Amino acid sequence: MSTKVVIKKNTYFDSVSLMSISTKANQLPNVEQAFVAMATEMNKGVLRNLGLLTTELEEAKNGDLMIVIKGSSDEANEEILIGIEDLFNKKNQGGGSHEAKYATLNSAKTHIPDSNLAIISVNGQFAAREARIALENDLNVMLFSDNVSIEDELALKTMASSKGLLMMGPDCGTAIINGTALCFGNSVRRGNIGIIGASGTGSQELSVRIHEFGAGVSQLIGTGGRDLSEKIGGIMMIDALKMLDADEETQVIALISKPPAPAVAKKVLEQAEKCHKPVVVCFLGSQPLPEDKPGLTFAKSTKEAALKTVLLAGLKKEDLNLHSLNWPLIEEVRTKLTAEQKYIRGLFCGGTLCDEAMFAALEKYDDVYSNIQPNLEYRLKDVNKSIAHTFLDFGDDDFTNGKPHPMIDPTNRIGRLLQEARDPEVGVIMMDFVLGFGSHEDPVGVMIDAIKEAKNIAKQDGRELIILGYVLGTDQDTPAMDAQVKMLTDADVIWASSSTNTGLLGREFVWKGDKA
Repeated sequence: MSTKVVIKKNTYFDSVSLMSISTKANQLPNVEQAFVAMATEMNKGVLRNLGLLTTELEEAKNGDLMIVIKGSSDEANEEILIGIEDLFNKKNQGGGSHEAKYATLNSAKTHIPDSNLAIISVNGQFAAREARIALENDLNVMLFSDNVSIEDELALKTMASSKGLLMMGPDCGTAIINGTALCFGNSVRRGNIGIIGASGTGSQELSVRIHEFGAGVSQLIGTGGRDLSEKIGGIMMIDALKMLDADEETQVIALISKPPAPAVAKKVLEQAEKCHKPVVVCFLGSQPLPEDKPGLTFAKSTKEAALKTVLLAGLKKEDLNLHSLNWPLIEEVRTKLTAEQKYIRGLFCGGTLCDEAMFAALEKYDDVYSNIQPNLEYRLKDVNKSIAHTFLDFGDDDFTNGKPHPMIDPTNRIGRLLQEARDPEVGVIMMDFVLGFGSHEDPVGVMIDAIKEAKNIAKQDGRELIILGYVLGTDQDTPAMDAQVKMLTDADVIWASSSTNTGLLGREFVWKGDKA
């Protein structure tokens, strides 16, 4: 094997672009490993762990681009480098002739004075500075970047709030503003429902369920996952509530998040009660569910939140397909599993989708482990080893440190799927496949061979392995959702119609006690 290192000084690309290019680079011929990333300390740490960090790479600056290739020979590495350069060239050509480029936000604002929104995806070290410049230019901000300190987040959101601007993020991956989906958003119809989410895939799930029921979304405002922490105090969710309450196109508001800090939940709910429009609240995992109040409705799951929201928006329940649980299917699956096959393994791209399935399991089982378990006693000590019922969020830092998000690169999930298939105690493996503008162009297709191999591993061992798949998307998304679902069902994967049903089906499939 041969290794080639290229460092491009003062050459910046955003993390989303580099994740995509790095994924495609690893699919080039004769590549054992290709690593394309900015020269941050975190990325150098990944290279160090891979045994690929050289003195030259160690000395590279934050603003330098690193290309590290491990191929079959020196000649192969040169061909691989040409292929990687071609990927960059295609990216540069992708914007078309109408796309203008500016060196700074100040310059962009000068040339486009009517602009009112900046999407920022830069190295976390510089993200707060760029967001501050955007706010100073009276721009609403969607900050995709992570690794921003909570102190900087508080300062940015305080500044935005004082100026009446949105400060979505940091680590905000989903928004739909005036009908335009940003980052990982889905293609949903316009409507009269406004969504505010402190959860990316939770917001996506809520929006696609609303779309599937037949309603539409006016705005989807992401806040970033820390907004409802004690330190931030829900600044952006509270401001977004005020904005949507004043928005003429929005008639119903839905909130989606993991459980907030108690004091913050109180503040958010007090603001929700002040709204002149009905508000549906889904704080996943909150126990017990609060009682409804005038104008304030609580939902336990994303599906229930979507249903309550669309009914408030004017749809009639009798006209909706509620996708009730298929109990005959549950009984059929139970007969296929051996007494030993008593555990679920959840392999998720979406953190909230993982949460929802995990919380469903926790209602029926005690031995539920995860890398994102709120109960630290059941937090996995080693994310590479499953225990009992295990639910993994492959989008968490445990798996993405210096690597592409699983919505873009499925490598981590493929290996883990085959590992779990070899465990004779596993009855069900849950998987999500997320469609959207920033996601993999064929999320099911890239996994389908591994799915077939996993089922065959179990078959060779005399077991039936149930794989339960959920495709988060709409009939307007690309790739076509129907085609993605068909690939799953053709491979003998059981398809779930929603995130909520995924969790409920999985927990029932492996239940060994009394029926129901």
